[in-house]
Amino acid sequence: MPRRIFIVGQRGQVARALVRAYAARGDVVATAGRASIDISDQAVIGSAISRFEPELVINAAAYTAVDQAEEEVERAFAVNREGARHVAAAAHMAAAPVIHLSTDYVFDGAKTTPYLETDQTAPIGVYGRSKLEGEAAVAVEASEHLILRTSWVCSPDGSNFVKTMLRLAAQGDEIGVVDDQWGAPTFAADLAAAIALIGERLLSTRNRAELSGIYHATGSGMTTWCRFARAIMQESETRGGPACRVRAIQTSEYPTRARRPQNSRLDCSKLDRVFGIRLPPWETSLRACLDQLLSVPQGTAA
Repeated sequence: MPRRIFIVGQRGQVARALVRAYAARGDVVATAGRASIDISDQAVIGSAISRFEPELVINAAAYTAVDQAEEEVERAFAVNREGARHVAAAAHMAAAPVIHLSTDYVFDGAKTTPYLETDQTAPIGVYGRSKLEGEAAVAVEASEHLILRTSWVCSPDGSNFVKTMLRLAAQGDEIGVVDDQWGAPTFAADLAAAIALIGERLLSTRNRAELSGIYHATGSGMTTWCRFARAIMQESETRGGPACRVRAIQTSEYPTRARRPQNSRLDCSKLDRVFGIRLPPWETSLRACLDQLLSVPQGTAA
């Protein structure tokens, strides 16, 4: 029987991937994007969720402009904390579990090994603080909640690192990319597939509270931004796409308004232990992403 899934977010990478994943399953999906619904408005988002009567609510909406958040503090917290609170409260009122997406930016990056869900959080910027407070709000408002922290999201949709690298490669012969920040690229389609599996498990479990809590979910493996960029160039070139040299630089050579964690690696063993889910290696998913981005349109000569 088709499930009723309410996805908060429409144009984001994960939201788009979720819509495709659930459509393939034959489920009934409703979405709410900022063009139609402001999640910082409790009455509006609450009414939308209530009218749909969902079995599961997924919050894939967020204010993600990391540097801009340093100036737009109120807006970042309105979406990432208050919006998350309103979505979770509405899900609770609808007797539906909520899956909420969070970020590696809740950590300061000072740890030398991958972060566990139980490690001390210490965000170093407005974006990270707003997302961390959003996690806390979700936990308070909805007893049946699952918070997924992820990192370095990419896909053929929207704006992301892969598409930026391809654009820059088409414009010049060399780019400098930081080589001292570590993490795991996570592809939206993989994350959406994992969320669909998690959601089904939640809906088929009597005591959902036992599964509630925080989980880490990223692509398997780890790399730096520079090494990720070099992999993009290599795979793009083999497909006839743009490529250029990638020069390794240090974070200090590329100042940004907001600081980034130097270590964004997340330990995902809890997700595997509880749900039996491991996301694919990021290299495999990068190739699939580039296959879509660089495919020759039908009717066009190769």
